Amino acid sequence: MKRLGIRSKLFLLSVVLLVFAGACGFAYLRVVADRTFLSEIRDDLRVRLALVERDVSRSALPLEPSDEWDLLADELGERSQTRVTLFDAKQRMLGDSRLTVSEVRGDPKDDRPEVRDALRGDHGESTRYSAVLHQQVTYSALPIMRDGRVVGAVRVALPSNELETTRKALEHGLLAACIAGVLMAILMSTVAGHLALQGVRELTLAARRMAGGDLEVRTRAEGQDEIADLGRSLEQLADGLRSSLKELVGERDLLSGILTSMREGVLLVDRDGLVALINPALREMLFLGGDDVGKPPKEVIDDAELHELLDLARRKSEGAQGEIEVEGIKPRRLMVRAEPLPVEPGGIVVVFHDVTDLRRLETLRRDFVANASHELRTPVTSIRSAAETLAGMPVSDAEAQRRFLGIIERNAERLQRLVEDLLDLSKIESRQLKLTREPIDLRFTADRVVSLLTDRASRARTALAVTIPDEHPMAMGDSRALEQILENLLENAIKYCPNATVSVRAAADEHEVVLIVEDTGPGIDHRHLERLFERFYRVDTGRSRQLGGTGLGLAIVKHLAEAMGGSVKVESTVGRGTRFTVKLPRFEVNDDDLTPTSSPDLGRVSQLDLSPVPPTH
Repeated sequence: MKRLGIRSKLFLLSVVLLVFAGACGFAYLRVVADRTFLSEIRDDLRVRLALVERDVSRSALPLEPSDEWDLLADELGERSQTRVTLFDAKQRMLGDSRLTVSEVRGDPKDDRPEVRDALRGDHGESTRYSAVLHQQVTYSALPIMRDGRVVGAVRVALPSNELETTRKALEHGLLAACIAGVLMAILMSTVAGHLALQGVRELTLAARRMAGGDLEVRTRAEGQDEIADLGRSLEQLADGLRSSLKELVGERDLLSGILTSMREGVLLVDRDGLVALINPALREMLFLGGDDVGKPPKEVIDDAELHELLDLARRKSEGAQGEIEVEGIKPRRLMVRAEPLPVEPGGIVVVFHDVTDLRRLETLRRDFVANASHELRTPVTSIRSAAETLAGMPVSDAEAQRRFLGIIERNAERLQRLVEDLLDLSKIESRQLKLTREPIDLRFTADRVVSLLTDRASRARTALAVTIPDEHPMAMGDSRALEQILENLLENAIKYCPNATVSVRAAADEHEVVLIVEDTGPGIDHRHLERLFERFYRVDTGRSRQLGGTGLGLAIVKHLAEAMGGSVKVESTVGRGTRFTVKLPRFEVNDDDLTPTSSPDLGRVSQLDLSPVPPTH
């Protein structure tokens, strides 16, 4: 059903009121008109009666029934347009304008109150049913005076049908006037309502635009009436809403920016237990879709420990904390903190911290401390045992003393190398090792390192060969760091590949130069290759310690290469040898300026990947 507007309601109300007022006015006017009409009729009858009485009184006819009286009555009735009846003092009818002579003479002597009053000398009036005319009749009578005394009565009468016709004509006129007045009033009220509601319609349109978000609209209300006051109030309301909306939008954007920039995941559960908000960090952590809002948390994140935390926080109305494991493409360990929302009873905000790297680092730290302690304990124990044995040995046994002093010396050297390697690795990881950025001649660097290791290689019957052309492109990096990389790789090859050949080669492409150290030794099993660059990792633990390896050489190689903007990888086949490949940025000459084609920040030391660092192979 269509809703009625205020204009229609006012129109209907005004119509009802006007019709009711018209009906009441018509009823009142009808009563007043009836009274006035009857009064006018009586007054008119009295006037006509007085005229008729004057003519009758002037008549000299004897007061006996005769044709002359009836003719007189007929004449006076025609002249007065009424029924005229003449009576003698005994109420006998002398003549009547509506009756014949025979009917007059045969008229019974009825009780006629108006005639009786007239015969007493008064003016008599009555309205009653006439047996002659068979209808209601209004009578008015006066006495006939002769010589100062009442000798008879004259009466005039008007039938009710004539009165009713006149009265109905009057009522119809009143009714038409009332209807015309009501219609005119309705028309005027409609026009007045239209004009009065014009301002209301404008305010309504303005309010709708405000509700639609257009808070810049203005009502332009003028005047001092209520509609103008309402318009000004709407403008004040719009100003207040615009200010509040601006603050809310600012707060919303700020909150959205904070949630978007947070690295922690945020999950908001409303009082109904449904997901109300998920920030981008959590979607990235858990690989969530964009249609999860409005669902129960169990349908979004399938983790029993998380739901236990949510239930605990909701039951106890206090914070709950725990860690959960997330399986999938990228397994993660998350620290979860669930806190009830004070502003929304039953609501919970859950913050997810990715502690995967932290837990891995903690594990690696424990492993590093354990490995370092183990590596340090071995030479220290050997030195202590040799010293204790030497202290209790006879002074005369010089050969035994030299043997135990040699043990102390070897383990002290091993302990020194281990400490030095740990310090070097610590400098790299803490970014305290400042690398220079300069062009490096690979052939010159390789020849220099090989010359330093020639004697050691000869003792191990290992052949060292450098096959790098003199015109080979130069690398961009730190020459001392590259020397240490080559020295560690060649020392490992000399230690673990006796009676083998170790070659140093180089290659280049548009952006990089590649340094290759390859041996013909026994090779390394494939299962060890992934962990070869971990600290303290050894392929053959016993042999490595026997040869004095610290287990940190390849870790240093990896981090030095990454610090210069390069990388290192290893390939090996058991029984056929091992190949280490070191990639570095290439140096190019452009416009007489020495600038590298790629420009790594050589002062930047790569963040240590705290996976156990590779020992010498």
